Amino acid sequence: MVLDKLRRIINLSLFNSKTTHYYVESLLGIDVGGTNVKCGLVSREGKLLSKKKYSTLDLRHSGRFVEGFLDVIAEQLDEHGKVGGIGIGIPGTLSRKRKRTLELPNLPELNGVKLLSILNDRFPTVPFYLENDANAAALGEYYFGKKKLPGDFIFITLGTGIGGAAVIDKKLFKGARGNGMEIGHIVAGNGRLIEQNIGKQGIIAIARDKMMNSSFTTTLTDDDFLHSKAVVKAAHDGDALALEVFREVGMILGEALVSAIRILDITTILIGGGVSETFGYVQESMFDVMNRHLTPYYLDDLQIELATLGNNAGIIGAASLCLANE
Repeated sequence: MVLDKLRRIINLSLFNSKTTHYYVESLLGIDVGGTNVKCGLVSREGKLLSKKKYSTLDLRHSGRFVEGFLDVIAEQLDEHGKVGGIGIGIPGTLSRKRKRTLELPNLPELNGVKLLSILNDRFPTVPFYLENDANAAALGEYYFGKKKLPGDFIFITLGTGIGGAAVIDKKLFKGARGNGMEIGHIVAGNGRLIEQNIGKQGIIAIARDKMMNSSFTTTLTDDDFLHSKAVVKAAHDGDALALEVFREVGMILGEALVSAIRILDITTILIGGGVSETFGYVQESMFDVMNRHLTPYYLDDLQIELATLGNNAGIIGAASLCLANE
């Protein structure tokens, strides 16, 4: 009985102590995207406890995106109470010290905004951490992924755009000014950016080109409603043209990975994002390209695996920023 009482006193002191609350409370991860702002409460062990999404378009149409975004955070804090910290994944470039958002092509309302200062003014008792969304997802995999990762790896996200990150010596590689590893914006062999080639719009463009200029049979129709999801589904169903689309995607992805591996000398690659579900269709042509352009020095230790956090990678990765900055 005395022991039980002592345990209650210890537990109560942990949750009331101003010096220890940061280490026992859950974290809030916010993944800012062009379609939705996704928020989630995450335990310090990486378990997603709850999540909610808000329409980015609704926030934009209000004409006061920043104010609306702050209201979203206030609502989350009202719902969850005190949190140990809030990490925010940003879909664009940031200042080196992560105080200001710089260029967000799909969310221009945040271009050149001193976001960290605005957040601190509204919520002075809450620690905030900003990071590029691909970098955040890479950290999430490092801290909370289902597979143990080495201290050096490259992370690629395949989705609406193509994002990239690198962890070197267990720390994010940010480049000289803070925004390195923009792999989606390197130029492919056809003169277009990797993102333009194999992002979601690029996949649609490849499919339309092959419908017009090849003899592959397909169930796809070339109309205004063609979506990358339709191409993915067709590939799952064994559609010849869709499979050829992803063979070409694999070649372009292979070129990008060859460049990244040669520059960074890292041979562990993690691939995530929504389109990563098609990895089985792209890997053969991807490895063909890599085998042609990489020597045994790189190939002997090459490990390419799929990310493990799935659709929650953005939220959990954002929350992991709190741990990375402790």
